[in-house]
Amino acid sequence: MRTQLTLLLALILCTCVRAQPDFSFLTDEENAFVRSELQRLTLRQKAGQMTQVAVDLVFEGPTYVLTVPPVFSEERLNRIVGELEIGSLLNVPSRSIPTPEEYHDYIGRLQAKAMETTGIPILYGQDAVHGANYVRGSTLFAQPLGVAASFNTELARELARITAYELKAASIPWNFSPAMDVGRHPAWPRTWESFGEDPYLNQQFGLAMLQGYQQNDVADRHSVVACLKHFTGYGAPRSGHDRTPAYLPERQLREYYLPQFRTAIDSGALTVMVNSGEINGVPVHTSKELLTDILRGELGFEGLLVSDWQDVRYLYERHKVATNLKEAVKMAIDAGLDMSMTAVTTDFPEMVVELVQEGDLSESRIDTSVARILAVKVALGLYEKHLWDPAEFPDFGSEKFGRKALQSAEEAIVLLKNDGLPLPISPEKRILVVGPTADNMRSLNGGWTYSWQGEKADDYLADYHTIREALEIEFPDRVTYLEGASFDTLKNVDAAVTAAEEVDILVVCLGELSYTEDPGNLNSLILPEAQRNLFQQLHATGKPIVLVMAAGRPRLMSGMANRSRAVLFAPYPGPRGGDAIAGILSGRVNPSGRLPLTYPRHPNALLSYDHKATEARNGGFNPLFEFGAGLSYTDFRYSELELSSRVMNPDDSLEVSLRVTNEGDRAGKHAVLLFTSDLVASVTPSVNRLRKFTKLHLEPGEYRDITFTLTPEDLSFIGRDNRPVTEPGTFRITVGELSEEFDYED
Repeated sequence: MRTQLTLLLALILCTCVRAQPDFSFLTDEENAFVRSELQRLTLRQKAGQMTQVAVDLVFEGPTYVLTVPPVFSEERLNRIVGELEIGSLLNVPSRSIPTPEEYHDYIGRLQAKAMETTGIPILYGQDAVHGANYVRGSTLFAQPLGVAASFNTELARELARITAYELKAASIPWNFSPAMDVGRHPAWPRTWESFGEDPYLNQQFGLAMLQGYQQNDVADRHSVVACLKHFTGYGAPRSGHDRTPAYLPERQLREYYLPQFRTAIDSGALTVMVNSGEINGVPVHTSKELLTDILRGELGFEGLLVSDWQDVRYLYERHKVATNLKEAVKMAIDAGLDMSMTAVTTDFPEMVVELVQEGDLSESRIDTSVARILAVKVALGLYEKHLWDPAEFPDFGSEKFGRKALQSAEEAIVLLKNDGLPLPISPEKRILVVGPTADNMRSLNGGWTYSWQGEKADDYLADYHTIREALEIEFPDRVTYLEGASFDTLKNVDAAVTAAEEVDILVVCLGELSYTEDPGNLNSLILPEAQRNLFQQLHATGKPIVLVMAAGRPRLMSGMANRSRAVLFAPYPGPRGGDAIAGILSGRVNPSGRLPLTYPRHPNALLSYDHKATEARNGGFNPLFEFGAGLSYTDFRYSELELSSRVMNPDDSLEVSLRVTNEGDRAGKHAVLLFTSDLVASVTPSVNRLRKFTKLHLEPGEYRDITFTLTPEDLSFIGRDNRPVTEPGTFRITVGELSEEFDYED
């Protein structure tokens, strides 16, 4: 009898292990539906659900260079969705930017074929990182680094909400955003896609964007499902180059690169994209420790885990940890991957089928991934509705949304220096605008702007104003423009020097074109010689210079900043960035941006603001501009910093209050940043850590009393056992020039 009972229990246990778990983000009825769908699918269909290809594969012509306009191919559709039964597509037809109506047409064909074959809707995804940037006529905003410079999470939430609305107008329900890659190396070519160097800033802005995309119901017709990327440690490559190795001790990984993902997952994130690089010699796409043990086990992520572009193939082509594609596929799935962004190849599903048939992968493991994919599709309501009529989105591309885009640009721009009050520029001043970033849209928008590298921005954004054009409108008949230099070659510099003699002030626009990923790699943050030479010759004229650095990362400008009367940093503020810069220079707009990163002074001095005390010895930390730097045209004063108690216990919270007063004669917005310092700890503490921030608008003479609440968790760090700990001791709170201390008692 005992033997029979043991066999029965073993059978029950086996059945439970093989059964797919319920998803907490679905109802009981929806979970039952996912299980029933899984049971009816063939192995080949399951492999198709795990595959995502670029939409180029259903259009005529070679991949990446389709005809213009693109021509839809029924033959290719039949192969991709009909025969291979692929369950997800992404991107935009190369060399074209469709309207919402055109998306409705071809996505409708994809969905009709999918429902005809597997009966499962397509999950269509796109990188909409600063608005629906692959939809013609959409509203584009500042890039994420510029949004972070606003220190305005409510604005970020609203920008994400608008993006979701305009994506849905094009029948696109999945957005590969937000990127919460803490940008710890300033040369990294995706720095501008991050929210800067601080984990708390990334956590708060990532959360705001997630909430804006998904809102209260991801199935709502104005919502999309977000995709957190790139899990994790992507923003810390040792070389500063994209997709190159990072070396992260576990303590650092847990201190800087997991908290923002944990918060977003706890708040309902349904999809995550994998870091394309490697950590400590292990490509993340093969790391079971990261993708299963930590992401699933510790962080509790239940949803869909997708690769980045061709990254499974790159395991053997680039990383050299697999001998062929089949081995790479097995490694990635064993590590925890659910969907492969195979992009322009279609052999992934064949490898999945072969691996199962040959016994190298179990079908139950495949079922787990497919269940996650189906669960996301169910959560999105795609079975009920997978196509949306653009006419139902009357605010698409509206001026109402455009005003938010302008606000994002205005709050993204950081006034770093204003010595001698050359700004605002009085209306009677004559201005020479010069430099390579003055008269193009690429330097205002960056990558992911109508194309991967953003090179189409000047064509598609011709109706918006470059810096030159905006200044000509802002200062009618007072502006002269000469290029002076391209990004790497002197042009009419002699003419620019001559023209400088006839004006009162020089607006010198330097920086970068658009780029992202590998094409944006560079070996030095120093600007090309041509730009430095142009500046030197203009400075020699003796005329006051306003330096505008339009770039996606902190290109070095120490000597030039020292010799300029005013300095603005414009971290890809978007199509309305020219208008925003002109408004700031005239004084019509009061700047309020603050740096979300540390602006280095020297090529090898790349420390972040939260460095260790030993790194600051003998002038070791002396950046050109510190994290949080940013000026206004009015004067904000802090006073009456008070703590609710001088002692905090494990079950307590601490209230920090202060008064902020606008003592100037202009209304203005201002971000208040609260930092803490752990004076003594068992792991060497950072000199400062950002713990809270808020943004205010104050009229002249107005004051506001604000309160921040700190908990023991806010003061924690990753201890010697690689676990969070808040240790007894003294902490210092700093807000501006004010500081107070308190004790934490265990």
